[in-house]
Amino acid sequence: MNAPWKPNGNRDPFAAFICDEAALDVLRPVVIEMGWAPEKCAKGGLRNAVQSLSVAASPNILMVDLSESGDPLSDINGLAEVCEPGTVVIAIGQVNDVRLYRDLLGSGIHDYLLKPLSAGQLRDSLTQAQAVFMAPRANDGATTRRHITSAVIGTRGGVGASTLATSLAWAFSSDHKLPTALLDLDVHFGTGALALDLEPGRGLTDAIDNPSRIDGLFIERAMIRANENLAILSAEAPINAPLMTDGSAFVQLEEEFRQAFEMTVIDLPRNMLVNFPHLFADVNVVVLAAEMTLASARDTIRILSWLKANAAHAQPMVVVNKAQTGAGEISKADFEASIERSIDFTVPYDFKAASNAAKLGQTFLEANRSSKASSVIRQLAERIMGVSEEQADAAVPAAKKSLLGSFDLKSLLAKKDKKAAVTQPAQ
Repeated sequence: MNAPWKPNGNRDPFAAFICDEAALDVLRPVVIEMGWAPEKCAKGGLRNAVQSLSVAASPNILMVDLSESGDPLSDINGLAEVCEPGTVVIAIGQVNDVRLYRDLLGSGIHDYLLKPLSAGQLRDSLTQAQAVFMAPRANDGATTRRHITSAVIGTRGGVGASTLATSLAWAFSSDHKLPTALLDLDVHFGTGALALDLEPGRGLTDAIDNPSRIDGLFIERAMIRANENLAILSAEAPINAPLMTDGSAFVQLEEEFRQAFEMTVIDLPRNMLVNFPHLFADVNVVVLAAEMTLASARDTIRILSWLKANAAHAQPMVVVNKAQTGAGEISKADFEASIERSIDFTVPYDFKAASNAAKLGQTFLEANRSSKASSVIRQLAERIMGVSEEQADAAVPAAKKSLLGSFDLKSLLAKKDKKAAVTQPAQ
């Protein structure tokens, strides 16, 4: 609700819903001083605000009184359902609680003021709210930032694709300090927010239901921040609510992420390839999480073939996750022979490390910084960034890039050098 944007000329600059006359008497002179109409200061609290905004356009700045609210956080969520993106919301109340203050700010509120109100307190808060509209958008300016979109797909259920996705997002945001978006497209059973010890929120379901509302302001309001550089968009939709979308919302989200972030990690259920192939139009890297089984080898072959035909511009990387020495159905050599390419990374299985991450409510990478598995995931993150940099620097025309996009050139060169080294003594 407090996302920066340009004021809309069709919206009122300010409106307030205040429970008591004493607070209104302090507020009205300040509103006049700010150049706004005092008639926009109405009697009534949050419930009146929700009723009014359900039938009228939201103002640029909205002040609501929580004094009569029994559950402020829940009621603020109700306000978000009728409040248009971009509205700066200032709440006032009587409860002096640091946890409530933090929770309200986390829900998208711009500021929380305690009663009794003072003119100076109101003036400062309203001035800061007004400054939000004057600040330039993060993507303003002539220069365009390079953006890397990575999709992580599990070839089979349970291979740990979500673990890789959340850990990669954490690596980009924490280790490399890059603004990163994590999009968990498993709207019913996704674990992205769970791995970060966060509530999934309603952002993704709101986007699916109202794709026309998706813009930079919606992104600011709907995404949940995990750390300074990482935000997640996910859902926990009811099991009896089927996914009803043509995929346009997902494409629009990807576009907005390219404007607002430098890295996007998509935790992509494999059925999305069938239902929404257009999701891969701007994906740079596809990480295929696999296991050493016949079924996984079969589906790795099928997905690689699909990518070559439908997303040849994307660089595929095959990652065998949770690998155990001598415990696979098939050997590494047989796996690579069947998929006709090398495995790019092998992440060793570490049950204790995975359990530790779950208990701490942290990503695998954050909870186990010194484990061998974490070291491999960091190498994968660096490889993703390096491949995208090579693509950007090469500036190859689209037709040529498509021809080479499905080949792992480094692996092919490594094989050639190894073969030369073996045959050299015989010459």
